[in-house]
Amino acid sequence: MKILLLGMDGQVGWELQRSLAPLGHLLALNARSQEYCGDLSNLPGLAETVRRYAPDVIVNAAAYTAVDKAETDREQAFKVNAEAVEVLARAATECGALLVHYSTDYVFPGAGSEAWREDDAVGPLNAYGESKLAGERAIQASGCAHLIFRTCWVYAARGNNFARTMLRLAGERDSLGVIDDQFGAPTGAELIADVSAHAITATLRDPSLAGVYHLAAAGETTWCGYARFVLAQASALGVPLKVAAYQVNPLTTDAYPTPAKRPANSRLNTNKLQKAFAQTLPDWRLGVARMLTEINEK
Repeated sequence: MKILLLGMDGQVGWELQRSLAPLGHLLALNARSQEYCGDLSNLPGLAETVRRYAPDVIVNAAAYTAVDKAETDREQAFKVNAEAVEVLARAATECGALLVHYSTDYVFPGAGSEAWREDDAVGPLNAYGESKLAGERAIQASGCAHLIFRTCWVYAARGNNFARTMLRLAGERDSLGVIDDQFGAPTGAELIADVSAHAITATLRDPSLAGVYHLAAAGETTWCGYARFVLAQASALGVPLKVAAYQVNPLTTDAYPTPAKRPANSRLNTNKLQKAFAQTLPDWRLGVARMLTEINEK
């Protein structure tokens, strides 16, 4: 089996290189790849890559993710998150490949307190969410076999993330305030990659499993709760901090204005995925604790 992976250097893409390697011959690309084009802003190049490589599975882990910048850079956000995805979907249809794509809770309006189901009405609050929804719709309109995984609050031990930022700030400042009225579940790139590999194998055996799924760790918290957990774990590991977990002050979203409006409710209902693929998604604390141990050991 031939697998084409786009976005190999991102948080999820990096973990996918590991989880997809046992499934077949893996061609992993980034925007700088030479022999094959992995740049999602190069639409003709993308189409040519799929035509030449003729993969059985295309996994698109690349995206425009600068949420605030997308408000003034809509053209580029839509080019990468929608137009390029449409090119990949059409190419997948032509070569008969399964297209795996990652989307976001930002396609929803973020109201209420119930976890979003796959068939709930969408309504993005910002340009980034609009561009990701357009990408989803392009895939569905193409008719290609696909798996679309919506996820939220993604992190990884590699690269910058919310936990690292909290550790840095808690080591530098005498006080720390974090938003406490946005709810979601921190979800590890490692978990996303492992579930993806399992789902790909299952869907190739049973094409009826294709569709849209929510993929997120179990449980829920706020950004403030997330920060407090991170600092408590770090303190237990002996990391020197100036701000203790209990000293993190809760803030409202209004106290921290951003160009792009964020959803208050990023909870995702994962029952469909767990039932379809016989997966049990662990509590978010387990993955975050493991990540912090890895960071501390480096």
